[in-house]
Amino acid sequence: MVRWVAAAGAFVVSLDSMVNIAFPAIAAAFGAPPERMRWIIICYTGSYAVMSFVAGAAADRIGHAPVFRVGLALSVAGFALCGAAPSFPLLLAGRAVQGVAGGLVYGTAPALATLGAAASLRGRRLGFLNAAIGLGFASGPVLAGVLVDALGWRAVFHARVPVALAALGWALTVRPRESGDASRRLVAVRDVLRAPVLVASGLSFVANAAIFAIWLLAPFYIVGVRGLSASAGGVLFMLTPLGTAAAAPLAGWLSDRLGARAPMVAGLALEAVGLAALSRADAATPLAAVVLALAAAGFGLGVFQVPNMASVMAAFPAGHAGAAGGLTFLARTLGLVTGVAVLAAVFGGRRGVLGFQPAFAEAFTLAALAVAGAAVAGLAVGRARAYTPGR
Repeated sequence: MVRWVAAAGAFVVSLDSMVNIAFPAIAAAFGAPPERMRWIIICYTGSYAVMSFVAGAAADRIGHAPVFRVGLALSVAGFALCGAAPSFPLLLAGRAVQGVAGGLVYGTAPALATLGAAASLRGRRLGFLNAAIGLGFASGPVLAGVLVDALGWRAVFHARVPVALAALGWALTVRPRESGDASRRLVAVRDVLRAPVLVASGLSFVANAAIFAIWLLAPFYIVGVRGLSASAGGVLFMLTPLGTAAAAPLAGWLSDRLGARAPMVAGLALEAVGLAALSRADAATPLAAVVLALAAAGFGLGVFQVPNMASVMAAFPAGHAGAAGGLTFLARTLGLVTGVAVLAAVFGGRRGVLGFQPAFAEAFTLAALAVAGAAVAGLAVGRARAYTPGR
């Protein structure tokens, strides 16, 4: 039951993908250029980047369930504040509150999902959690498209209030058999500075930085270049997170059976292929090709993320599952923030010189090359570990 509650909370946080398809409407409402929308992402992800690790480490001492519940309660406040924001700065403030809340949930969900599970089942438990996260990301754009067309962009925040309240009510009824240990030492620098942790975190940083080429720029391509409505765009945009959700259970099974390295490298390679294909998309590109590229990038990320999370959690000492799970989201989120900042700067700088389409292509090409390089690096590191002189 606990893993279901953890998945429900993570699902609520992951519904933040509803915001992305509303970017064109938000930009129009506040008279902001497309590249300024990056601050909606940065204020949110920047807050939960740090908070996810801090919350996980603290929860190892005070209990994961109480921290998780506080995160859901604070999410309700963040959604309400964003939905009522009368100005762009206040919208950003609401996003920061959402980020703190999301960090509390994400930082404790992996530990709750794997509570009491044998090491041989950890990958499948994490696959279940990541499937819920992917499902939230996938369903968000579709729901948001309908809401934006019917009620306006504020509805994408208001609609999440009752969902978060329902998850909070469920979490309050579940009493997991876990407790914090006030005598347990806090996570130490040496726990983080382990080669498996650093390598896995670095690969996650790159993979998630690159995927935000889709989250940030694809809505403007879908709605602006292809001329689709927000509702139709939401259906198309959901293919990337839907691919991630579909891949997660398979990735968990592969991680338990084959180990982490092979699925991670294969996932990165597939993500790179999808991003490279999107770099060639223009107004005349068949929608079927765009569909395949969006799905391939998301599926590749899903194959990568579960074994990546499992490898980080396995590298931490017993009793520090919260810190380990929080670190995985820290690495992901720092990648997202960096990706948004870099790709928005590339796009914004080149758009004024070359126009939308060439700047769009350059941003996606950069993302594809980064992920391809990460896949090669991951393969090289794995071979270096497997090699011993004289073998």
